[in-house]
Amino acid sequence: MSILLFILGVAIMVVAVGLSIGLHEVGHLVPAKLFGVRVPQYMIGFGKTLWSFKRGDTEYGFKAIPLGGYISMIGMYPPARNKGNVGATDAPALRKSSTGMFQQLADEARSAAAEQLQPGDENRLFYKLPVYKRIIIMFGGPFMNLLIGVFMIGIVTVGFGAPSQTSTVAEVYQCVVPLGQEAQRDPAVNNGCKASDAPGPAYAAGLRPGDTITSFDGKPVAATEWLGLTQAIRERAGESVPLTYERDGVAHSTTITPYKTERPVLDAEGRAVMKADGTPATVAVGFIGMGSQIRNVPQPVTDVLPAVGKQIQGVADVVLDLPARVIAVGQAAFSDAPRDPNGPISVVGVGRIAGEISAMDQIGVSDKAASLVSLIGGLNIALFVFNLIPLLPLDGGHIVGALFESVRRAFAKLFRRPDPGPVDIAKMLPLTYIVATGMLIMGAVLIYADIVKPVNIFG
Repeated sequence: MSILLFILGVAIMVVAVGLSIGLHEVGHLVPAKLFGVRVPQYMIGFGKTLWSFKRGDTEYGFKAIPLGGYISMIGMYPPARNKGNVGATDAPALRKSSTGMFQQLADEARSAAAEQLQPGDENRLFYKLPVYKRIIIMFGGPFMNLLIGVFMIGIVTVGFGAPSQTSTVAEVYQCVVPLGQEAQRDPAVNNGCKASDAPGPAYAAGLRPGDTITSFDGKPVAATEWLGLTQAIRERAGESVPLTYERDGVAHSTTITPYKTERPVLDAEGRAVMKADGTPATVAVGFIGMGSQIRNVPQPVTDVLPAVGKQIQGVADVVLDLPARVIAVGQAAFSDAPRDPNGPISVVGVGRIAGEISAMDQIGVSDKAASLVSLIGGLNIALFVFNLIPLLPLDGGHIVGALFESVRRAFAKLFRRPDPGPVDIAKMLPLTYIVATGMLIMGAVLIYADIVKPVNIFG
């Protein structure tokens, strides 16, 4: 059964990846057609065409290597410009002689593009569009991934909810272990307690795992007000305070005296604040010795965009240091070094994680669904950020090229110089090939690592 669930999880992610790529290309296709550009092909995958059909000017289909997708647009490369004809935009497409290997690459690309031209294409060329329309077309793909990511994260945040601490007790400590001695105690021996330890206030007051606290010091405690409850406990050190709770639907009341003890000072994200000497900063507060149950609690819709922004920031941090992180992944794959769980993974790794989530017996169907939806949302946020890297052949490279052209033409107009014409991205083909090769190598390293040393997100 676990194997079947694993396969189901992988299958779900394969479909999700395919749809994400397909919709990314739709994000390019729709504005391109709206702006009149002829689009000969819309393809999912690369290599040999497996199946296709033609509707209007466009051939739609699937190719043999499912590692991406593309649309081809007429006029991606502007024609070469002849000396003495600087302001022209329709100069002959090829020069009479090559000045080197790089120039030859550019000329061959223009020649191949020119072979796609048909009568009537003169005003349907991509490079002839205004800059803002070209930017809309190239941004359309990543924007589609962003919309998918927002939608999926919205489903998880508002529908399934985010992990939150609740007022239901998960664990109760029988004693108060002095700060710094926690790691020295064996919980299997007298529950980690010594005769010299103070009794745990929550245990002494009768609280047990599964109880739900309903009020503290006469003030109601809502199901999701654990942080407010802990703050009230911290402020009542050494004082006897009334407390009510429910157990199996029956209300109970007791009194509890928070123990005054030194506890770490935490920042807004729950991390320990360190002193200048490297030791944790502490403060004397009330402590009753119990932990909270964590469960998914639906959040307001206003939390969706901040959650998306946090994911974008996280992916951007990885992308900014991507080569070094891929090298670290490669080193881990070929050695005993541990793999960073927050590092980059390939689509193979994403599929494997989806399969492991589906096959887990420890979590329910709802939590599995929430995890898979969240994974799909995170995948699309990653595609959004990655495709905006300002390097060809990525969408971000085309956007930067269009922006550069706009700036160059603005300066030419300001200083009353001839129109420099469109940016010739064909001249960037050597860099494009280098970037594409680097992407293939990094992808191969990540796929290998995800097979031989996959990321363990479950500890």
